[in-house]
Amino acid sequence: MGLGAAAAFVVSLIQFPVLGVPMHLGLYGLLGIVLGRRAFPVLYASLLFQALLLQHGGLLSLGVNAVNMGSGTLIGWGAWRLSRVPPPARAAAGGFLGAMVPVLLLAWEFKLADYGRGLFAVAAVLAAVAVLEAAVTLLAVGFFERVKPEILLPQQQ
Repeated sequence: MGLGAAAAFVVSLIQFPVLGVPMHLGLYGLLGIVLGRRAFPVLYASLLFQALLLQHGGLLSLGVNAVNMGSGTLIGWGAWRLSRVPPPARAAAGGFLGAMVPVLLLAWEFKLADYGRGLFAVAAVLAAVAVLEAAVTLLAVGFFERVKPEILLPQQQ
């Protein structure tokens, strides 16, 4: 669990531009695949350290950030549990949905608060990041299957 929190913390620090917008990976789907429902508190710890050490995200938004991003971990876990789907497709779906669901939740929250209207356009840009997240998750799950398959949660948990 600590390694998952550290990985989520570090990967969120690596920013890259997508159409002029700075983006970063989150590994939400991968955390869900490896940790199941335990990924939610792990992600919360990572977000707390980001807020305290780097003033990234902030303490006032910590709760809503944890819910949004934690939902990505739970969606990734749910995608991984689809036993009739081949593991590579489950991994890619978990990575993509794990990244995209938090973005859509954030866009809806901003819309409900009547705070800006461009978030759905940004969500379209973030879909490209979600595709990258799916590829990273697919590669990581493939690596774990070859090297240490017991790290991946069985579908029944």
